[in-house]
Amino acid sequence: MSTINTVIFDMDGTVLNTLDDLTTSVNYVMDKFGFPNRTVEEYRRAFGNGIRRAIELNVPEGTSKETIDEMLPVFKQHYDKHCLDKTRPYDGILELMKELKKRGYKMAIVSNKIDSAVKELNKKFFSEAIDVAIGERPGINRKPAPDSVIEALKELGSTKEEAIYIGDSEVDFQTAVNSGLPCISVLWGFRDKDYLEEIGADVFATTPADVLELL
Repeated sequence: MSTINTVIFDMDGTVLNTLDDLTTSVNYVMDKFGFPNRTVEEYRRAFGNGIRRAIELNVPEGTSKETIDEMLPVFKQHYDKHCLDKTRPYDGILELMKELKKRGYKMAIVSNKIDSAVKELNKKFFSEAIDVAIGERPGINRKPAPDSVIEALKELGSTKEEAIYIGDSEVDFQTAVNSGLPCISVLWGFRDKDYLEEIGADVFATTPADVLELL
């Protein structure tokens, strides 16, 4: 990968362990609407394609679209207050970014979170290494659409031939395919290797340090 000089990271499950805070906020909404709570492991399989989809997969069968519409702002209000209670970078991520920056790589984060939240989390945890952080907003379709990657490459002044995508889920793998980028799938996030292999992933990092070797 000698031509690669740009790294595009997913956020949740790749650079940030957000699982506990997401679970707490979704279960808060479930309580408010009289629905059963789910476990961290149940939510682990649901996260990755936006919070609406995670809620759709975990509410009782037959729950109306209108009810889910009502649940989303309740989630947002709670998550805005509690998104940093337990969320932290995965072990080794900050060191990886520091080394990539030292070696001259350009970096960005793209996510299906709301754009303002992505920028805030990036500012708190990764601002020394990453200048471009893009989430869902008007004009930017959610992953696996390539919009956020295309915008990140534009802001970084890079081309797809110079870039690689790093993520943890089937959404990330398909985003890389749709963007024309090679993909490194990480194994510390929200999906396991067997599942990722089933959907076509074939390059894996067990630890952040593995990324340096793969590059």
